Amino acid sequence: MKSFSRLTLVRHAPTAATRRHAFPLDEPLDEAGETEASGLRGRLRGSAAVAAPAARCLRTALLAGFEPVASDPRWSELDFGDWAGSTLSEIGDRDPRRLSAWLDDPRSAPPGGESLLSLRERVRAALSDLAETVEDTVVFTSGGPVKAAVAAVLDAPDAAFWRLDVAPCSVTVLHCRSGVWTVRSVNADAGGEGR
Repeated sequence: MKSFSRLTLVRHAPTAATRRHAFPLDEPLDEAGETEASGLRGRLRGSAAVAAPAARCLRTALLAGFEPVASDPRWSELDFGDWAGSTLSEIGDRDPRRLSAWLDDPRSAPPGGESLLSLRERVRAALSDLAETVEDTVVFTSGGPVKAAVAAVLDAPDAAFWRLDVAPCSVTVLHCRSGVWTVRSVNADAGGEGR
C-alpha cells in the first residue's frame, strides 16, 4: 500500500447565495459559476472523485470533468436550518441572541440545523477514511467542510473555523503520509496558485 496520498478539496463554484454571502440553499450554480466550474476541466489531479450531494457540488464536479462521482454526505455543508438563504446580517437583525450563541459555542446550532461540532466530527471521520485510501482523491464540497478539514489537520481550536476563508471554486490540497495529514495549499486556483 502506498504511504502517500493527496486530497484535493474543491469548493463549489458560485451560486446566487454565495454572491450575496448568504447561507446556502440547495441551488444551482449561477451563469458565471457554470463558466468558473468549466475552467477546472483538465486542471485537477486525482484518480477518484467524491462530491457532497448538493446540486452545486455535483454540478461543479461534472463541469470539472469528473463523472460518475461518488456522493458522500459527510462532505455536505453545515445544515443552517431556518437560516438557509439568509445573510449573517439578516439573521443578526432577526435573532441576535441566537446568532451570538451559535458563533460563540460550537455545540450551538441554528434553529432546525446542525452544530459546528457535528460538522467537524463528520469531516474528521471522512478524513480518517481517506487516510486509508491508495488513490489521490478530489472532493467537491462547500466552504464549511473545507474549513473544518483544514482546522482538523492543523488540530486548531474551534474558533479557528471562523478565521478561515475559502473562496468559491478554489482548491485546497492536503497530503497524507503514513496516516498523518498536512496542509499543502489553501485557496489556490486549479493550477495550484494562491488566490
